[in-house]
Amino acid sequence: MNAVPRVGGKNASLGEMISQLDSAGISVPDGFATTADAFRLFLEQDGLKGRIDHALAPLDVDDIEQLTSTGEQIRRWIIETPLPTTLSEEITQHYREFGDHTAVAVRSSATAEDLPEASFAGQQESFLNVRGIDSVLIAVHEVFASLFNDRAIAYRVHQGFDHAQVAISAGIQRMVRSDMGASGVAFTLDTESGFSDTVFITSSVGLGECVVQGAVNPDEFYVHKSTLKSGHPAITRRHLGSKLIKMVYAESGDPSPVKTVDTSNEERNSFSLTDNQVEALAGMAMTIEAHYGKPMDIEWGLDGESGELFILQARPETVQSRVQKQVLERYRLNGSGPVLCEGRSIG
Repeated sequence: MNAVPRVGGKNASLGEMISQLDSAGISVPDGFATTADAFRLFLEQDGLKGRIDHALAPLDVDDIEQLTSTGEQIRRWIIETPLPTTLSEEITQHYREFGDHTAVAVRSSATAEDLPEASFAGQQESFLNVRGIDSVLIAVHEVFASLFNDRAIAYRVHQGFDHAQVAISAGIQRMVRSDMGASGVAFTLDTESGFSDTVFITSSVGLGECVVQGAVNPDEFYVHKSTLKSGHPAITRRHLGSKLIKMVYAESGDPSPVKTVDTSNEERNSFSLTDNQVEALAGMAMTIEAHYGKPMDIEWGLDGESGELFILQARPETVQSRVQKQVLERYRLNGSGPVLCEGRSIG
């Protein structure tokens, strides 16, 4: 994860898994990323950084009206400022290696994102099923602007982060056809109890945004790690979610590249993963956890065309890791003293 200062936690993790875990059976879609330095170079365009600093200096983030107005102004400045020519040319060159109309995801990765002490994850924007270089460049612009959405600005102030110390990287990654398959999140522990010998998997049909955003009631699976390692059936519990909606690719010409549709009765009444797929995914999650040496929060996608499982993102799990464990302590009295008071209730 030495690349975190250059491309943020999300993109650094993806690059590390591609380079170090491919031989261990971890599949990550191909892609490339802009750097934090490229973002800082962009901020030097047309005095943009100075204008942003001037706007943020007097801002009271607890004044919602002022926060909304300032954030909107900064994002408008960013969208109106052209990307540096060298950056646009390099993005164009690398995207065209995929093909002129390849569908990609353009995701944000802040320089402090996904670190346990600074959970910036989910605060910036991501864009799915982006096709064509013009659309990719627009999406990169939007990712840059999202570093200054209202929520992100307020979070940095409340956590004591200097706005100037946080930069953003845009990751451009081939889309997995999970719109035709399934997607979700895998945790390498039980997120409620903190029990570490289980993999907890949520899954639903379609693209993963509905699961990540909590817009759908997904299927749930619990896999016992030790049993899986021993080669025996390891799913200890499964729950069929309602899965009322799913996100899919929109038709050509639609204003948005993705759309939400109702699921079929068959999709609602069937598990979105087979037992073999659940155990394969749990094995991948365990491999990733062993590599990083800590509990992980992993987004995944099942390609409906190839049937292959892909890892889309992996970051340290930040909920249970922050919980202060409560320990019950018992003490043995070495002696006894005189009884001072007796009764049903005292005090």
